[in-house]
Amino acid sequence: MCSIAALGITLGTNAHAQSKADLARGQQIATTVCAACHGPDGNSALAVNPNLAAQGEQYIASQLALFKSGKEDQGRLRASPIMQGIAAGLVKSDTQDDMKALGVYFSIQKLNRPAIPASKEQALKGQAIYRAGIRKLDVPACAGCHSPNGAGIPAQYPRLAGQWPEYTYQSLKNYASEQRKHPVMSAIAKRLNDEQMQAVAQYTAGLR
Repeated sequence: MCSIAALGITLGTNAHAQSKADLARGQQIATTVCAACHGPDGNSALAVNPNLAAQGEQYIASQLALFKSGKEDQGRLRASPIMQGIAAGLVKSDTQDDMKALGVYFSIQKLNRPAIPASKEQALKGQAIYRAGIRKLDVPACAGCHSPNGAGIPAQYPRLAGQWPEYTYQSLKNYASEQRKHPVMSAIAKRLNDEQMQAVAQYTAGLR
């Protein structure tokens, strides 16, 4: 009969081995499939494609699952012919989870190419919205879900710090039009005008 301590060591060893396997698999997919748009380490060279480096592990996996299904799930929807096609090739089974593997890999990569705000004036306006919201529009502070430094809540809300402002702005527009859906973000984005979206996007680009 094995002791509780021995069982703990065994479980820990298995978890470590699985983590290493996920990391290796994630790196393989990232460098062969994702690199063209997001860079081999998640540092995108083009503002139209988001930086994935340092993004939350669980968030990446959940978004890939949404892309793969192409259907609305609990009020969430991500529609992209390109990403749906890529995600379709990712395996999720009892022995292999490519989406989790990519999350593991990208989450530990360093954001070497963080974006910077193009407009200091816009960034300052965005700072006020991010930190305090807009009470008269019933817009809550972005920091409540994405954290004061933009790191996000990995399982639910993405890291915004250092993200391309063009990408963040387009995401807000997509939420407002419901091309992309989320129970919280769609409602909030609809209350923001174009200038306010631009301001928030500029501010979050400068967060570190």
